[in-house]
Amino acid sequence: MSEKIDKAMSFFKEKKYKEAIDAFSAVLETEPDNADVYNNMGVAYSCVGDFEHAENYYVKAIELDPELAQAYINLSDLYYKAGDLASAVGTLQRGSYELEDNLAIAHLLARVYIEDQRWEDAIVELERVLDGEPENYDAYYDLGHVYFELGDYESAISNFENVIQYEQNNELLYYALAQAYEANNEIDKAISNYLKAIAVNDKFTLAYKKVGILFLAREDYDDAIEYFENYIDFDIPDEEKDSVKKLIERVKAKV
Repeated sequence: MSEKIDKAMSFFKEKKYKEAIDAFSAVLETEPDNADVYNNMGVAYSCVGDFEHAENYYVKAIELDPELAQAYINLSDLYYKAGDLASAVGTLQRGSYELEDNLAIAHLLARVYIEDQRWEDAIVELERVLDGEPENYDAYYDLGHVYFELGDYESAISNFENVIQYEQNNELLYYALAQAYEANNEIDKAISNYLKAIAVNDKFTLAYKKVGILFLAREDYDDAIEYFENYIDFDIPDEEKDSVKKLIERVKAKV
């Protein structure tokens, strides 16, 4: 039987999904209780856009093996992509109940809570993840985002700084940290992190505008002009470009 499964997986890896479905179906004729095969069938059907069959096979996989973590993850992803957050949450909640030590499911549940703006529920799950994986920097990043949305900027900063210790070449991370410092009225640190975002990616358009605005607020007019001029060199909408050009003219008048 292993040969039949290997053949089906070979079709799947070659992206021959219809052939994979036929091959997995042949396996189920003699192994009708194989949860892994049902899960694989669900993935194959999802790949060909047949979401109804995919859902049915994932549900059957979970019915046969309530501890098959990947089936919960795949089914919740199916619901998530369809915009059915309630079903995605319900699936992951059941998975978390059946597999209480599975932190991957807990983390996914937290991210769906974030998408649904259920901030407090997300915090509970993310803290559970970090209790089990204290070096899970993705969880720190997500937690920073949640605290930022809640207006707890100091906690957001603390979590983003935890990630910076591990990953120092991510412009999006520096940008998020800069936004938190800016919201917390720590302008010098905000400017520093916007500049770090630019140092990592010198085409990170929004960071140029942000740092220009902060230099302007600090009355560092020459620096503000420099970053605004860099900003309008990028491919931005004409209306935005014209607006910033007028701002540059007003700032130059102050110098």
